[in-house]
Amino acid sequence: RAKDLKTRLGILLQKPELGHRIGTSSKLGSRQRDSSREVLEWRESFDQLLKSKSGVTAFHTFLKTEFSEENLDFWLACEDFKKTRSKTKLASKANRIFEEFVQSEAPREVNIDHETREITRKNLSGATSACFNEAQAKTRTLMEKDSYPRFLKSASYQDMTKQA
Repeated sequence: RAKDLKTRLGILLQKPELGHRIGTSSKLGSRQRDSSREVLEWRESFDQLLKSKSGVTAFHTFLKTEFSEENLDFWLACEDFKKTRSKTKLASKANRIFEEFVQSEAPREVNIDHETREITRKNLSGATSACFNEAQAKTRTLMEKDSYPRFLKSASYQDMTKQA
């Protein structure tokens, strides 16, 4: 998805006359500026990146190259989890997230300390929308301090900013 966005952005930036031919120059130009501005905003803060759907996609693609996409997947699962209103769904989702990302030897285990893992495990007994807050915060900090700076220096992001 990010590669597709990058390709489209590049084509649009190199061929502004394309918009005139298809009769949507003002809309196309506006969308192009919005996309370009959005790509540049990702470097302002990690929050800006996470607010952008295409930013999350580009970051996820980058994390795959580093074999660490489970951190973002866990963070996104927690964000989705917080929106759950049904108590029964909350409990089942909590268990599924814990088994996939948090428990020791989980298939997509995130890198958190033992104490945070235990706190999260205990939080499952009375699952609330906040039961993953500590683990999610630790994972977010790890991404922000470690993966995000590498993403900003990556060739793929540098190419996107040049085209923007």
